[in-house]
Amino acid sequence: MTIRRDIAELADKGLLKRVHGGAVTTSTLLSEPLFSVKSQMDISLKDAIAQEAVNYVSPGDVIAIGGGTTAYVFAQHLLESQQASGITILTNSIPVAELVQALESKDVEVIVTGGVTTRSNSLVGPIADKVIASLRVNTVFLGTHSVSIPRGFLMPNSLEAATDMAMMDIADRTIILTDHTKWSCTSLSLFARFEQVDTVITDDGLDADTAAKTRELVNELVLAKQIEPEAEETTGKRK
Repeated sequence: MTIRRDIAELADKGLLKRVHGGAVTTSTLLSEPLFSVKSQMDISLKDAIAQEAVNYVSPGDVIAIGGGTTAYVFAQHLLESQQASGITILTNSIPVAELVQALESKDVEVIVTGGVTTRSNSLVGPIADKVIASLRVNTVFLGTHSVSIPRGFLMPNSLEAATDMAMMDIADRTIILTDHTKWSCTSLSLFARFEQVDTVITDDGLDADTAAKTRELVNELVLAKQIEPEAEETTGKRK
């Protein structure tokens, strides 16, 4: 019974797939952990990336924010900053929409796409894509499940990949937010080639060789400096 409970818990997190008589590992091409699981992973890396990304927003901007936990952390930092003044956010992320709704100040407007929910609490599919196609934004901020050189940026969910592409189509500028571990992952569906992306913001944990190869393919690569835990405690910044 203990083994069965453990298997059930791991399966709920997307780390195993239950089969008759036991379990097998899930394919990195097709599976994705739940939002609640991913939100506890690589927190300091996401914080560093998010803080850098806030600099790409100006008061009054109309922006789009995609799904995933890195984009969510970016939204947290953005809404705590002066750059959020008077902005409009289009999002297919339920957690990001809830962040805006929880604000005491109503200086930020949020537009939610609608659609079918995914394991990452994103809204995708034809309904989402149709809403997105009717709008226009200055900048779109997207996360990614994996980065492939020289192919581009990929997601395990083909519907989510299509919705990300729809957001890129209505944006004047596309920015990818992803930590350095995503260069070692593999996914199923390509949603953006390097030449379609204006800026990639990652952390300084990306090795020099991979960074050099990426710079050859993308217009701008930004390596955000990771904040040391001791520095966070000294400055009083949240972890």
